[in-house]
Amino acid sequence: MYKATATGAPPLPDLPLNSAALLTNAPNEANFAHELQRELKTADSVDLLCAFIKNSGISVLHKELIDLKQRGIPLRVITSTYCGATDSEALRRLVEVYGAEVHVGYESKTTRLHAKAWLFRRNSGFDTAFIGSSNLSNSALVDGIEWNVRTSKLLTPAVISKFTATFDTYWNDPHFGPFDPRDDMQLLEDALDSASWSGNGMQVKLSSLEVRPYPYQEAMLEALDAERTVHDRHKNLLVAATGTGKTVVAALDYQRLVRANDNVLPSFLFVAHRKEILEQALRTYREVLKEPDFGELLVGGDTPRQWKHVFASIQSLSGKRLAGLPADHFEVIVIDEFHHAEAASYKRLISHLRPQELLGLTATPERGDGLNVESFFDYRVAYELRLWDALQLQLLTPMHYFGINDDTDLSGIRWSRSSKDYQLSELGDFYIKAGDRRIKFILREIDKRIFDMDVMKALGFCVSVSHAEYMAARFNAFGVPAAAVSGNTSVHDRKTALSHLRDGKIKVIFSVDVFNEGIDIPEANTILLLRPTQSPTIFVQQLGRGLRLSHGKDVCAVFDFIGQQHEQFNFQEKYAALTGKRGKYLIDAVQEEFPQLPPGTSIQLDQVAQDQVLKNIRKVSNSSRRKLKTLISNEKTTDLGKFLRNTGVAVEDIYRSADTSWAVLLREVGLLEPNTADPALEKRLIKRLRSFIHVNDPIRAEAYTRLTDPEGPDYESLSAQDQAFSRMLCLMFWSNVKENVPSSFADGINTLRKCPVIFWELNQLLQYRVNSSRRIPGPVPSSAGHRVLYTHAEYARAELVGAISDEALPSAINLFREGVKYYEEANLDLFLVTLDKNDDSFSSTTSYQDYPITPDRFHWESQSSTTLSSATGQRYIHHQELESEILLAVRLGKLNSIGATAPYTLLGTIDYLAHRGEKPIQLEWKLKRAMPRDLYLQGRAVV
Repeated sequence: MYKATATGAPPLPDLPLNSAALLTNAPNEANFAHELQRELKTADSVDLLCAFIKNSGISVLHKELIDLKQRGIPLRVITSTYCGATDSEALRRLVEVYGAEVHVGYESKTTRLHAKAWLFRRNSGFDTAFIGSSNLSNSALVDGIEWNVRTSKLLTPAVISKFTATFDTYWNDPHFGPFDPRDDMQLLEDALDSASWSGNGMQVKLSSLEVRPYPYQEAMLEALDAERTVHDRHKNLLVAATGTGKTVVAALDYQRLVRANDNVLPSFLFVAHRKEILEQALRTYREVLKEPDFGELLVGGDTPRQWKHVFASIQSLSGKRLAGLPADHFEVIVIDEFHHAEAASYKRLISHLRPQELLGLTATPERGDGLNVESFFDYRVAYELRLWDALQLQLLTPMHYFGINDDTDLSGIRWSRSSKDYQLSELGDFYIKAGDRRIKFILREIDKRIFDMDVMKALGFCVSVSHAEYMAARFNAFGVPAAAVSGNTSVHDRKTALSHLRDGKIKVIFSVDVFNEGIDIPEANTILLLRPTQSPTIFVQQLGRGLRLSHGKDVCAVFDFIGQQHEQFNFQEKYAALTGKRGKYLIDAVQEEFPQLPPGTSIQLDQVAQDQVLKNIRKVSNSSRRKLKTLISNEKTTDLGKFLRNTGVAVEDIYRSADTSWAVLLREVGLLEPNTADPALEKRLIKRLRSFIHVNDPIRAEAYTRLTDPEGPDYESLSAQDQAFSRMLCLMFWSNVKENVPSSFADGINTLRKCPVIFWELNQLLQYRVNSSRRIPGPVPSSAGHRVLYTHAEYARAELVGAISDEALPSAINLFREGVKYYEEANLDLFLVTLDKNDDSFSSTTSYQDYPITPDRFHWESQSSTTLSSATGQRYIHHQELESEILLAVRLGKLNSIGATAPYTLLGTIDYLAHRGEKPIQLEWKLKRAMPRDLYLQGRAVV
């Protein structure tokens, strides 16, 4: 046991500072409160993350908390209003009596904070933490049955690093707002009352939070801004999963247009197909704009008077009323649920009106009839936030997906090549003929996982009307109340069925596509997929019916009954929509039993189903080159962009193999003739083309195309800027190559020009990538990189070296491999950061040395040997006084989506804010330009 070593010094904790232990408040061990008191007395800063805080807990630690305040020790506390359990007086005392900084998550519907953890930082480096079950209450600290693990930085540095990163991310997240008792006491008490389970069960909604975009909504807004300012595109489609706040984003986007228009409100039309949607949208716009009288309704009996800002149903904008509107009457038009745009009424509206800005909103651009509304936007999507992203962001109810082999063999059912599906009548008859054996199997599987069918509210998706009616009849016969609903069901009977499902009179509604979309049933907590579908659109729509957030619903159970499928059936698209992974990555996920999932979500395949899915995905992946060549032969175009738009093929699929490129595939199908005198050179260069799929700023793309043009100017006559681009281009083709290296950069440019196909294909590839980019590049505000580098653009290591260094070929091709490089001649440090440092994509731990704290603040650790007194350490800390620059570039992982080395997003020059410790030094930097929201969302320590 540690003892105090000097008179008056506080006693050290009973547990050594380099040890770990489990505390259970057992009779023969010190209680948790005692250990906390010792830790508090020796800490140099304290962080507490706690679901709720009680007066009784504060009183137990009163003496130690007073001591913290007197010693000037920072105390940060994060808590929430979850369940209404926190004592408001306790938070007031923490701030006013004990000098703590307190942040509160008021929106308990989405916060769901359950964590209980303490972090004690010490200048000596002997940081410790408690992570466990104890909230800040007397029972939890003294005599409750509570388990808490004590760990230390010396013993588990990765745990402490992750604690620090996660806490700092929460602390700086606007979701957890600062609490000041002088201003926020009533707000806190109202939130606690609303969140209490003993109250009405409704969750508090704060106006100030609803109209401030979350980071994922900021990413959507950034993408829309990029489409307009970079690409001059004013017809844009926003694809976002149900429940992610598309209407809020649209309102915020309109607000930005208003501000750009000198705060003059442009004429505006919002179109939807239901009155409820219009009324909700009207409220949202009024709140965002802070204009309580903004907008008029055109629906039912409501008719606008001014016709300046209108929220209209599509049914009301038809015939003479639409024809009477001038084409330019509305400057801004937003169409909700844009996947209905192929309907005649929508097409008439879109063809008649000509706004300055058109924004389409949809959760599913791919329609069940095979049409894709992206065609209205030249097959471009400004931003996509799909089901997987929404689950990750906890915007939907967590999902428990069960893929179950039901021992049926569908391989003999006739397959339709036109619909790419089974002959539905034959499939429906097959399931009906399967009889009670399959019914009993389904009921057993439900009972095995639901436990209590009294709480089940299920939607079952069937093949046909007869199949749905059969399922309902047999479930009723087995004592499970059920109903069948189809397009033949009357409106009254459909509403009755929904009402009975909500109040528990029936347990299942079996349907045929009726509930795929357009009807919200938030209470549905079980989905039964009773027929195979390989359409990702239908699959996601069906899942979405059960994933709406609803009070008292913790999870949605999804039962997918998988039989032996036809050889043409494709599992990859379905599971790609579910997980966001394809090809090798999807195969790995299935084999590893889906180790990386959104919070609360699980995916389980039984052994037979797993084997079948793996076999199918491998087959699909292995035939990808053959399928590409078939598509190219069918399209008969040599235009890469046109081919990708027409087929929906991803550009990554063209360059997935180093031996494949657009020109190679065209030649293999006879659409392009060889045109080089040096096939061996061309082959070597073509292997490097896949390295350019990240290029996303127009100036660099134009420079690379110009420099590879066989008719381009000599290297010696190029400007300093173009010579820098030439170095970047040459290093992309020859970095780390051991043979056939040009003797100079001039020789390298001339060598590239000997292969016209490089110029031809690079031009197409770069043009497509720039056109599809959603980033807004900005010049780096420094002397770094000869003015050829742009923030938010993506760069390979070779390009960054070529931009910064003047080193000549061939020595320049030997790139440094470390994450830091100091260029003395430029007085510049280049930081290359990989946020996920694990080689194994499925590692259970992640390194948290480097991470974004906020979009414009970044935590970074120096190399492990760097001391504060070293020249390097001093240069980092005092770089502004030394007129030294630091350039930061970040990537998520080491490999990109095709398994090649991933590029870095250049965040630009950064400034020192603070540091802590040494060997390594932990530094906090200020970005001069906030990082892209999508990168921030993916790279921060928490979702």
